[in-house]
Amino acid sequence: MKIGNRDFDIKNKTYIMGILNVTPDSFSDGGKYNHLDAALFHAEEMLRDGADIIDIGGESTRPGHTVITDQEEISRVVPVIEAVKSRFDVPVSIDTYKGAVAEAALKAGADLVNDIWGFKHDKKVADLTAQYKAACCLMHNRHEAVYEDFLSDLVKDMEECVEIARKAGVSDDRIILDPGVGFGKTYEMNLEAIHHVDVLHQLGFPILLGTSRKSVIGLTLDLPADQRVEGTVATTVIGVMKGCAFVRVHDIKENKRAIQMTEAILGR
Repeated sequence: MKIGNRDFDIKNKTYIMGILNVTPDSFSDGGKYNHLDAALFHAEEMLRDGADIIDIGGESTRPGHTVITDQEEISRVVPVIEAVKSRFDVPVSIDTYKGAVAEAALKAGADLVNDIWGFKHDKKVADLTAQYKAACCLMHNRHEAVYEDFLSDLVKDMEECVEIARKAGVSDDRIILDPGVGFGKTYEMNLEAIHHVDVLHQLGFPILLGTSRKSVIGLTLDLPADQRVEGTVATTVIGVMKGCAFVRVHDIKENKRAIQMTEAILGR
């Protein structure tokens, strides 16, 4: 799979998408990197520690987050995208579900659109992804955690996201799927989504697992967001063993080492 100017061996390796939140209210690191210099320093640090993609987000999507205007989100992410692309040779992802933000980010040089609504919130995002020949990560989401059969419904929902992408003209080799841990699911469903993340392999696309510091880890270990590294690492190891091509994490170094060790054991 090609993202930006880089080729990813999605059959045999697990790559790291590093999280760069340029928001004042993100659940785990709000306000730490919402100034350009701090954002660039953190991007450099993540790359040094082994990140393969930098995922830039300008609006927190934590429970109870404050929705901001498109223009405010654009003003947060575009300068950072431009600066990261000009200084580092790394694919950049834009974490948004809004057409206007996606367009501004793609114009600024973003290589991948990471949509928490899997193109279901704003169909314009799918059209823009196709227009710019960008990659996309389609995440599973629902407004309420109501399912007839959770895993079957998860797969069906993801099929609908893929269909939206295809109808817009996004080619199959540009699509990544994310089971959406922490979104539209109960605690038990989140554990099940991690345990059975490989159910998505039947759709034939690379999988991204995003669990970093999330509430499912906090609830399991009874720990605040800044103490969930080990819990995140455990889910990353599961992701590697289940054949996930990507993990999206805050703590690069620890997860990178866990991936390397797990791949060595598996003979990859």
